[in-house]
Amino acid sequence: MPDNNTHDSADNRTATDGGVAGQAGQAHRNTDYLGSEVNLLNPSTPFMRDHLRIVWTGFAIWVLAVWGPVTATYLATDAMTTQMPVLGFPLHYFLVAFGAPTSALILSFWYSRKRDALDEKYGIDHATAGGTSRGGEAAGADGGERSDGSRASSEQRSDGGVDE
Repeated sequence: MPDNNTHDSADNRTATDGGVAGQAGQAHRNTDYLGSEVNLLNPSTPFMRDHLRIVWTGFAIWVLAVWGPVTATYLATDAMTTQMPVLGFPLHYFLVAFGAPTSALILSFWYSRKRDALDEKYGIDHATAGGTSRGGEAAGADGGERSDGSRASSEQRSDGGVDE
């Protein structure tokens, strides 16, 4: 069993399924994240800075979309409680019931597009390292069957032992 309590940089790095970074995306390997202070207002890498700019912008838009109609109803009660001629609902009800969920959908689409552009800018590719998609060969790490019908390499015997 490997010793997980040491942080030796000479250890072999484990392959992940989180994507493959290009040269521009490799700068994070030189950053000592354990020794650095994490500050959401002053991020340590350009990728984090750009990503947080997207997150904070989306948060500001969300606050306006959700709390804007509520605040406007409090400040301008007469204007916000008038009946809309087309639907017959009060304006504040329409903005909260239709505007907030619609803006959340638009905001999620906007975020995904901005995040894809950011990944492209920093050379991050989310394709798996092996090049196979979900339909490829299963690892069978839980002892179950793989997609080709074979069993996982270490199977538990009926007496509690493990066959290797």
